[in-house]
Amino acid sequence: MSTRQRYRLRNHSTGREIVLEAEPEEVYLDRDTGEELEVVGKVLPLAPSESRLPWAVEHLRFCPWCRQMAQKDLNDCPTCGRRMGPLGTPARNG
Repeated sequence: MSTRQRYRLRNHSTGREIVLEAEPEEVYLDRDTGEELEVVGKVLPLAPSESRLPWAVEHLRFCPWCRQMAQKDLNDCPTCGRRMGPLGTPARNG
């Protein structure tokens, strides 16, 4: 389980972005330009989470039980707590 929060940081002048587990009081610099990186937002799921995948369409699937979205790398649905089948199996009706 990941207990550290990941953030999206951006170099204002180049627009380049990175995602990393950042500490609140630390200053992070772009390795190419040396400019300070600006925190743009927190990456979902928020820490602590059992998933390491960011919430993006390509990393999500629907729970066959409650029809809520869950990350593909989880075995149990974070909403209803029930076991989800392996990827590629047909969804249950009902």
